Amino acid sequence: MIADVMAEVKDKMHKSVEAAKEEFGNVRTGRANPALFQKILVDYYGTPTPLGQLAGMQNPEARTLIVTPYDKSALKEIERALVNAPNLGANVGNDGTIIRVSLPELTEERRREFVKIVRGKGEDAKVSIRNIRRRAKDDLDALKSDVGDDEVARGEKELESVTKAHIDAIDDALKKKETELLEV
Repeated sequence: MIADVMAEVKDKMHKSVEAAKEEFGNVRTGRANPALFQKILVDYYGTPTPLGQLAGMQNPEARTLIVTPYDKSALKEIERALVNAPNLGANVGNDGTIIRVSLPELTEERRREFVKIVRGKGEDAKVSIRNIRRRAKDDLDALKSDVGDDEVARGEKELESVTKAHIDAIDDALKKKETELLEV
């Protein structure tokens, strides 16, 4: 029973770490990375649809991205979504068939803003892991009458070490992203 709780905890915490790393990847560094644009929502026939499902993206240059819509009728909506996208500050140009997105050079001030955003996302991920730990601790406490205090205490000790390992993984990913952001 305790093993089941721990297996579920490890799985959920691992997913939280992966989600945090994915969120960190969506914060801009210096290059125009297609991953930055994948989750931008476009109003496609009244339905918010991720840009990655509506268009192909290539980056021929470091700060330029070319967006090629699969459906040419969605060109204007895609352009509108890119112009209104938060945290990009991109120059968007439409030539009738493709959209060119040029990202401006990052200033020191803008880099620091991105570091704050990444730290906030990291803290959200840590809170998520702590919530998983709290629920698992409640589950372990509910098992006291079935398995005994010693087994539950061992389970709680293992829970703490698993939690620490996953929080450390988030901290490591956060440090890498901060270094990447502050690198000129």
